[in-house]
Amino acid sequence: MNPGAIYGAALERATAPGSEAGTPLARASRAPVVPPVVRDAGGASWPLALDLWLGTATAADERALSRAVGPVLDVGCGPGRHVHALARRGVFALGVDIAPAAVRHARRGGARVVEGSIFGPLPGPGSWRTALLLDGNIGIGGRPALLLRRIGELLRPDGQVLVELDPDDGATGDPRRVRLEDRDVASAWFTWARVAPHAIDRPAQAAGMRLVDRWDDDGRRFCALARS
Repeated sequence: MNPGAIYGAALERATAPGSEAGTPLARASRAPVVPPVVRDAGGASWPLALDLWLGTATAADERALSRAVGPVLDVGCGPGRHVHALARRGVFALGVDIAPAAVRHARRGGARVVEGSIFGPLPGPGSWRTALLLDGNIGIGGRPALLLRRIGELLRPDGQVLVELDPDDGATGDPRRVRLEDRDVASAWFTWARVAPHAIDRPAQAAGMRLVDRWDDDGRRFCALARS
């Protein structure tokens, strides 16, 4: 099964009428939605953070987003909480995501979103001042250097990338085969990467970028990259 179909079904289940997913009332009154699990070929697994993604931006999100200068491209925007948060700040942002259900959810909330791949045609190449790779989206495609190189094509010469890194220091950034598992259904295998703070320099340099800052916030780890 297509991974996007499993992810989309989980989003639809979590946001079904009456679920009020992501709201304080929902968390207090409903049984939690069990999210799909990502499992790699070695058996390691971690859950998709649906409650986080479907909620409003957290304090740590907001502090990271305070560094964003518009126009902003949110890569792998999911249900759109970062795009929504930037709009509240008066910052122009466009999300891009390959999952139709995520795009629908983001648009229902008023976000500007393109349905498609970061590696496909996108509006405004060379005009974006900030790109977001939050929620671990540095792993998209399983080759962080290739992803950063593509983002570099979309940024202005003075552009930046805000990246959320993996809290696991064992996350080397190497490609790994993973799949989504939801209840008794598993997706086809696809390639992903997890990148710890110590592992970001190599793909950044390979993509012609340099590390300009890194910070920890509420148990999460971030960095900012710019062109070399």
